[in-house]
Amino acid sequence: MLVTTQDIQNAYSLVQDKIRRTPLTHSSQLSSWVGSDIYVKYENRQRTGSFKIRGALNKIASLSEEEKARGLVASSAGNHAQGVAYAASALGVKAKIVMPKTAPLVKIQATKGYGAEVVLEGDFYDEAYSHALDLAEEHGFVFVHPYEDKAIISGQGTVGLEIVEDLDQIDNVVVSIGGGGLISGISTYIKDSFPKVRIIGVQAKAAPAMAETFRSGKLVEIQPNSSSLADGVSVKKPSQFMYDSYIKRLVDEIVTVGDEDIAQAIAFMMERSKTVLEGSGALPIAAVMSEDLSLKGNTVLVASGGNIDLNIVSKVIEQGLKRSGRRVQLSVLAQDIPGTLNRLTEIIAKHNANILEVVHDRASGDLFLRETKIHFVLETTDQNQIDSIKKQIQSFGCRII
Repeated sequence: MLVTTQDIQNAYSLVQDKIRRTPLTHSSQLSSWVGSDIYVKYENRQRTGSFKIRGALNKIASLSEEEKARGLVASSAGNHAQGVAYAASALGVKAKIVMPKTAPLVKIQATKGYGAEVVLEGDFYDEAYSHALDLAEEHGFVFVHPYEDKAIISGQGTVGLEIVEDLDQIDNVVVSIGGGGLISGISTYIKDSFPKVRIIGVQAKAAPAMAETFRSGKLVEIQPNSSSLADGVSVKKPSQFMYDSYIKRLVDEIVTVGDEDIAQAIAFMMERSKTVLEGSGALPIAAVMSEDLSLKGNTVLVASGGNIDLNIVSKVIEQGLKRSGRRVQLSVLAQDIPGTLNRLTEIIAKHNANILEVVHDRASGDLFLRETKIHFVLETTDQNQIDSIKKQIQSFGCRII
């Protein structure tokens, strides 16, 4: 049976006193970038750092006392794990969470911190999912599915309920897709109030299985790249049920974005909105910043989570700065004569770029006797400045490699 708006309203009455009503805020920076009105729904500020607690609370609250006594098991790359762990603790139920070995440490530690027992199994979500099912069958645990569950989808749909209550007119909603529970719940509620709304899903290019399924009309299984920034939506095999019941029926378009786009979006939101997003939470922002979408009217971007691993934040910022033209690495082949380095630094200074690092290489085996290679790392303002620096360096008789 499909989720209805009444199911979502019932879920909200169960969970609203245990969750935060997250802000829906107009973003002048993103609106200027896109050329239409952009609003961000900050689910990264939700308890446990993502929307997942909504579905988990609704699911566990709806269990019978006998089911609660048996205990729970769930599988997750991180955010569902934390949501189930927190909800189980709040409702006095024991929980065991199976997570892939590649899950970010911050999510593993947080899940343990909420009182759940964590089991690490497999490199991808699908392997953790299979092991969790085995544990449920072996020990009689209640399995809390991250998306193929009416109570879970209804809980996630409360995000859509809040959006509708906070915004008078909605023309587009952009949501990340992993298993599909969030976009299914949101689109179910919002399309009931705004039938002509355009629902746009976003996946990472490193894990595009649902996007390819949507385009082809048949189930496509793709091995995700385990190093992707969007680890929270790295699903290998899409759910046929979710596709047939919700995605195919309610979603109008699915786009994919690369890790460079995701890093740029995370860095942009840190700098401009003073908010931290994880890779999967930044997918909608990355999609609109990539300028592949044509958006008119009021667009809502659901920033679904903020549980980013601190170990990769510096790398993300570095990639984001490169993507936006704020940082660049240049390797210059030049004549090995006095004054060459001085002349190159004068060119860079003339363009008001800042030299962060310089390495003078005169010994590489691929260089001619009177040739040198100079590596620069520069702090710049935009791509136009970078292009101008490159052009003048080349006019000085040097080659950029």
